[in-house]
Amino acid sequence: MFQQTPVYDRLVAERGDVPVQVRGEADRIHRELAQVLRQTSTSQPSAPLNVFSPKTHPGTL
Repeated sequence: MFQQTPVYDRLVAERGDVPVQVRGEADRIHRELAQVLRQTSTSQPSAPLNVFSPKTHPGTL
C-alpha cells in the first residue's frame, strides 16, 4: 500500500503519527456517538432517527 519514506519517518519522529491519531479520535467519536444514539432510541422511542427528519407527519399539524 503506502511505502514510508525517510521524510515521512522524520516527520513522524518530530510531529507524531498524525494519521494514526486522527483515526483513533474518529473511532472514539464514532463509538461515543453510537452509544448516545442507542440510549436516545431506547429512552425516547418516538424520537426521529435523523435530526433532519420531521417530528410530525406532513399535514398533521
